[in-house]
Amino acid sequence: MRKITIVGAGQAGLQLGIGLLDRGYDVTVVSNRTGRQIREGRVMSSQCMFGTSLAHERALGLNLWDADCPAVEGISFAVPDGAGGRSISWASRLDAVARSVDQRVKVPAWLEEFERRGGKTVLREADLQDLESFAADSDLVIVAAGKGEIAGLFERDAERSVFDAPQRALALTYVTGMLPRDGYSAVGFNMLPGIGEYFTVPALTTTGPCDIMIFEGVPGGPLDCWNGISTPEEHLQRSLEIVRRHVPWEAERLADVRLTDPNGVLAGRFPPTVRKPVGQLPSGAPVLGLADVVVLNDPITGQGSNNASKCASSYLASILEHGERPFDRAFMQETFERYWDYARYVTAWTNALLGAPPEHVLKLLGAANTSPRVARRFANGFDDPRDFFHWFMDPAAAASYLAAAAGESRPI
Repeated sequence: MRKITIVGAGQAGLQLGIGLLDRGYDVTVVSNRTGRQIREGRVMSSQCMFGTSLAHERALGLNLWDADCPAVEGISFAVPDGAGGRSISWASRLDAVARSVDQRVKVPAWLEEFERRGGKTVLREADLQDLESFAADSDLVIVAAGKGEIAGLFERDAERSVFDAPQRALALTYVTGMLPRDGYSAVGFNMLPGIGEYFTVPALTTTGPCDIMIFEGVPGGPLDCWNGISTPEEHLQRSLEIVRRHVPWEAERLADVRLTDPNGVLAGRFPPTVRKPVGQLPSGAPVLGLADVVVLNDPITGQGSNNASKCASSYLASILEHGERPFDRAFMQETFERYWDYARYVTAWTNALLGAPPEHVLKLLGAANTSPRVARRFANGFDDPRDFFHWFMDPAAAASYLAAAAGESRPI
């Protein structure tokens, strides 16, 4: 039986570990916290998982919250007009519902499920010496989390990394009491040109159904305003102030909101980075990076947990197909490149949205106001962003698509 050690117990590490267990592998997952510590700790992320990623979970029997987690049925999009209203405002249903489960809910349950299926858990803040021990005792070591020395194992890929500094000041506020939007539930995407973005996501947290308020502020701008916040209540009040000032059409939904729990707030920033996937230990042994360790995108497109799920699924397929051959450096590089064939599109699309929207993008977003076809295609691109490269990312392709869409909408 081949032995695999995964350092990191998050979306990617546990999904991959459980998938390997189900195929007969001996799997150990290394976590720096117990399930209880995770559940009682600070919120770790926002997340909205779309149809393909949820299908990966269902295939492994990990869709444990379908009855409890609010369904996300669509995407709504708005741009202000500078006078308190909206110059662009549309919504479209998703072909398959999405869901957002707080990692503080998901990870403890998956840790229990991993152990129930025969996996072994090591509770430790792993360092290089631990990795050396794991490498000596395992056929393959995969790093799905890490700080300090471990993070330094994976070199920044300068050719694939566009930025070397954070592009947004980020903040999350988990709340209850938000009024639902009219019609159907949706991720609310509000683009504030030159300032940043504001999102809302229906979700499930430790206290039950909730909504996540997500703020992305251009550095130095009015949404880059989280320094000096010292209490959860101050964080909530700052969140409300931002919405009232910059997204007034959303403010009426917030009249009775309150924090889900004192740990339901987060603020920070990081540079989007692609790293080389193979790290070398002092002994010379190679280890393979997984998900955010090697491809870390800004959350502006909501792809973080989706990338983690898709990376885990891709790595699982590569490992199973490799059979009994050695998990050498060549295998690790090829395993990553297989995933990068997908992730490169997500990374390029995400990085593009961090800049000022070009004219052809504004035309597409405006066209969605009157064309359900355009709105639907935009909304469902969040599940598979590769589609954007056929019509959204290139001015000529956008013009051709808009002409075709307009032609089909004209009466005969």
